[in-house]
Amino acid sequence: MTSRTPARAALAVALLSGAVGAALALVSAGQTWSESTAKFAQGEVPVSAEGGDVTGLPSALALVGLAALVAVFAVRRAGRRVVAGLLTLCGAAVLASALLGADDTGALAAEAARTSGLADSGIGAVSVTAWPYVSAAGGALLLIAGLLALRYGSGWPSMSGSARYERTPLRKRAARAERIDPDRPEDLWKALDRGEDPTRGTA
Repeated sequence: MTSRTPARAALAVALLSGAVGAALALVSAGQTWSESTAKFAQGEVPVSAEGGDVTGLPSALALVGLAALVAVFAVRRAGRRVVAGLLTLCGAAVLASALLGADDTGALAAEAARTSGLADSGIGAVSVTAWPYVSAAGGALLLIAGLLALRYGSGWPSMSGSARYERTPLRKRAARAERIDPDRPEDLWKALDRGEDPTRGTA
């Protein structure tokens, strides 16, 4: 029991970290990442850029990471390590791209040009909100989920192995059916409760 406890705890943490991390990255993409002002002859106009305008990588990679987190339970052995590695890479990429996006003023410049109608419209001082760092935190959580999957994934359950567990009860039921004593009423009743034919094998 002791050897399974870390794997089970890691499973719970990985699921929570992966789900929350992907959600943070996806929600952050629709929020304002940076704000400034567009400067032109008539004055200044406030402009802002959302995460999806700055970079589409965090949200796209978060979706891939979320799919990889689910796929971890659909594969086994080497396939599980490959998928866990993909999840880890997605988390690291979300983290890196969000941090790089916090310093990117390209989206603000494009918005300033669109607002002013001038291709060379400049922007004033840039104010960065907390959202790119929230997205980066989401990437860190996905990274943690991937590392846990790499370390403890071999001890996690797999959907692909469900058939193996379905065959055992069938064999046990067949063995119980063969051991029914027709002279013992309690055996007959137990067989009926299990949905078995109590007369099977008694002829």
